[in-house]
Amino acid sequence: MVMKKESRHKNKQKQDNEQKDISNQIEGRNPVIEALRAARPMEKIMVAKGELTGSIKEIIGIAKEERIVIQYVDRHKLDEMSQSHAHQGVIAITSAHGYVEVTDMIEDAKAKGEAPFLIVLDEITDPHNLGSILRTADACGAHGVIVSKRRAVGLTPVVAKSSAGAIEYVPVAKVTNISQTIDLLKEEGFWVAGAEMSGQQYYYEADLKGPMALVIGSEGKGLGRLVKEKCDFLLKIPMVGQVSSLNAAVAGAILMYEVRRQRNQG
Repeated sequence: MVMKKESRHKNKQKQDNEQKDISNQIEGRNPVIEALRAARPMEKIMVAKGELTGSIKEIIGIAKEERIVIQYVDRHKLDEMSQSHAHQGVIAITSAHGYVEVTDMIEDAKAKGEAPFLIVLDEITDPHNLGSILRTADACGAHGVIVSKRRAVGLTPVVAKSSAGAIEYVPVAKVTNISQTIDLLKEEGFWVAGAEMSGQQYYYEADLKGPMALVIGSEGKGLGRLVKEKCDFLLKIPMVGQVSSLNAAVAGAILMYEVRRQRNQG
């Protein structure tokens, strides 16, 4: 019975978080089209299944050109989400902040005369974790955070609140493919280190100076197989307790501060 109550409580929390996440939403065909034309940053566009005629086709066409995620859902889901009760089969979820390009982060670091330091997130879905990671990234002097377009949380209102203002200072890039992005970073001279329980060495044993990208995996399954293979080396954190892993934001903070420590030593 206790487990059932806890399960219901967790589900209620999840629903509350989802409701908060959709506070930046645009409803209706014309409002969504105008937002797209104005190049307003968006997380995704939700379209009712079967609604593929008229101005919906224009919305889908623009979204595809701009590489915005399109999610086809049952109409009743849009009915539940709608605040205006006039969504006309489409709701756009806007970003709480704009995104930048990965190359912008690298150039910004070089302009400061610093070795680039980026955080790469492999399918982080919890907005509180992303907000916390942005906060630590700002404190550690990281030059940016990279997230995936799909199967990952973006810059939602919950993320903005959880970041405690860091969302205004830490550039975030949203990419289509994390593995390809790692290849790009390697071409730019980065060393790529992944956070992994089965890593070859403890994080404090590795040389983390120079151009560095830290890759942090998802809350449930960690780093994906292909992403793991792309890393130059894998770092583990000593664990002496009964739990088998750390929260993604906590693990990320430990590694980020190690990079900061080594950089401070010169």
